[in-house]
Amino acid sequence: MDIQFYGANCISLNVQTTRLVIDDNLSELGKTSILKNEDVALFTSNITKNTSVKARLTLDSSGEYEVADISIVGIAARAHSDEPGTYNAVMYKVVSGDISVLLTGHIYPELSDDQLEAIGLIDVLIIPIGGHGYTLDPQGALSIIKALEPKLVVPTSFEDKSLKLPVPLLPLEVALKELGLEAKETLPKLRVKPSDFSDVTQLAVLQST
Repeated sequence: MDIQFYGANCISLNVQTTRLVIDDNLSELGKTSILKNEDVALFTSNITKNTSVKARLTLDSSGEYEVADISIVGIAARAHSDEPGTYNAVMYKVVSGDISVLLTGHIYPELSDDQLEAIGLIDVLIIPIGGHGYTLDPQGALSIIKALEPKLVVPTSFEDKSLKLPVPLLPLEVALKELGLEAKETLPKLRVKPSDFSDVTQLAVLQST
């Protein structure tokens, strides 16, 4: 599985001949959409959804889905700006072969026992860290990391001066310092292999392309 980052909360997961694109609202933020007709589009909330783009399949709600040999489970969640008891966001657990990935999106940083059970064990956690009332801040992200204990964390939604974001987000360096995690290097693309995982949670920072 290859993971690429495009800015904001837009991520692609490439599994053999299938590409999943998560939260591509780039055209609303001053960049060009990456979605293609043959892609599978996933949206975690209304603030990241872009109805103008076309894909062969669009997922934006909870449920269980199968695409090729990929299992996708959408888990209802409280959005970061939701009132208690409201669930306007969707987390996605993506499983391909021996690799499981959770994409949280802009959720409120408290997960229920039912949500934790639905998530189960995961290898890779892709999670926003930019805060400022728009999304998870480092403290909220850290609480989720501690609850899930992933093998690898990939941060999204931090300061990006090339984007026209609704609010200023924390710079990456500041957010990572508060998280207490350090990446060995910044990668243009992450190729995830089970053999690369260790017993300690690691951080992978991806360049925005």
